[in-house]
Amino acid sequence: MISVVIPVKDGGADLVRCLEAIRRQRIDEEVEIVVVDSGSRDGSAERAHRLGARVHSISPDEFHHGRTRNVGAEIARGEVLVFTSQDAYAADDRWLVALVCPLVLDKTVAGVYGRQLPHETARPPERYFLDFLYGPDARVQRLEGVEDLSFEVTLFSNANSAISRRVWEKYPFADDVVMSEDQEWSRRVLLAGMSIVYAPDAAVYHSHVYTIAGAFRRFFDSGASADRSYLSNERRSRQTLRGAAARYARDEVAWLWRTGQRRWIPYAALSESAKFAGLQLGRRHRRLPASLRRRLSHYPEYWGE
Repeated sequence: MISVVIPVKDGGADLVRCLEAIRRQRIDEEVEIVVVDSGSRDGSAERAHRLGARVHSISPDEFHHGRTRNVGAEIARGEVLVFTSQDAYAADDRWLVALVCPLVLDKTVAGVYGRQLPHETARPPERYFLDFLYGPDARVQRLEGVEDLSFEVTLFSNANSAISRRVWEKYPFADDVVMSEDQEWSRRVLLAGMSIVYAPDAAVYHSHVYTIAGAFRRFFDSGASADRSYLSNERRSRQTLRGAAARYARDEVAWLWRTGQRRWIPYAALSESAKFAGLQLGRRHRRLPASLRRRLSHYPEYWGE
């Protein structure tokens, strides 16, 4: 059995589209959908139940990226655990087959993650970002040693992922990082000698439209989680990240210019500057008072009162 676990909060029409796309999958295995609802007020829990999902409800203050997914995995009955988001939906009816196949073929594979495509409403910088991270080429990610830790090596996303239950039972998601619980998990399994597979044929539509302030807050939380996910204590790891960020910003501007979308360059420059500032402040969050962390974070409740 395959269990698809989805954290939900006021999913609305996005959730319906997500669930209907799962129900259309062509796969021989039995599939169950497990929804962990954290206090929806728009009828999401009832709607998910009508569409065949098993629904487990938690209070809003119990939500946490890692803990909530662990709750869903504990409830699930499948030997393969698939994780997705309420606002992601499969690009075709073979998504699930493409996502779980590498786990079946190779027992040294700890997890698989698939491609994320932009929604029609996505802005050009978001389209570039998704294609940069989730391009058309498959790859296998392995780690030779802690000195090789980088964002590219630990890249893994629970918006579109599959993990075997036996691996999850040994390596559940951390519940003490504000975000990037997926990359914190991939770091641990990679250090344990397992591999991660990127399967671009397992594609979902999933993108967000962030304000400049929203981009800053999200990257503040990413920076606060960085030492547990995609950075090591090695100086080289930090230098690699700074160099990659500079190259990304330069190439993004060049792409916008080359494709005739030049009016987005000022926005991209502001957005990338906000992300970089958020990332750097997030990495130094321990030096900041708790009240300021709450104001800078996308998830202020994580930082307590």
